[in-house]
Amino acid sequence: MSIAVFGGNGRVGRAVVAEAVRRGHAAVALGRGAEVTDAARVREAVAGCDAVVSAVTPASGPQELARLGDAFDGRFFARAADALLAARPPRLVVVGLFATLRTAAGGLVLDDPAAFPAALRPFALAHLAGLDRLRADTTGVDWAVLTPTAGLTGEGPRTGRYTLGGESVPDPDPPLSHADLAVAVLDEIEDPGVRRGRVSVHGR
Repeated sequence: MSIAVFGGNGRVGRAVVAEAVRRGHAAVALGRGAEVTDAARVREAVAGCDAVVSAVTPASGPQELARLGDAFDGRFFARAADALLAARPPRLVVVGLFATLRTAAGGLVLDDPAAFPAALRPFALAHLAGLDRLRADTTGVDWAVLTPTAGLTGEGPRTGRYTLGGESVPDPDPPLSHADLAVAVLDEIEDPGVRRGRVSVHGR
């Protein structure tokens, strides 16, 4: 199976590429640059691929986001969703942001300053716009959004275990390694269970 991974040079993307190779797939790591928002470039990059993963972000962390300031493109994830959908991949798996999940009270994590920094709210809203764009899709692309919870950590080994949840933050929220998030992504490519929907992913 041939798999294109946008954001393949990032922390989560590298784990996805490694897991794909571990399973014997041909994985193509693509950078996090502007190509993911350019429909023509995306179409060219994923031509012939059996699946596409988007683990891309315009900034690698809070400090880089702070440096971007007003230069941050709040339409980034919506534009990326448009480009990815336009390429009509056989299977599309997108890695989401936990701030778009719901709290126990029913609100969004991104709206709770005690749970999510207010300074990063524009970034979370951009993620939410990308999710909304996927949900509004009428092309019929077989997509899934896997949203790791706040327990996501680069630490920890690959255990091969994880839990898929719903739209809300789980309680408790066991830690999930990047390697095990990658396991969830590849499982959804090889044996899709989430069809045109979003679920949370956390550890066991």
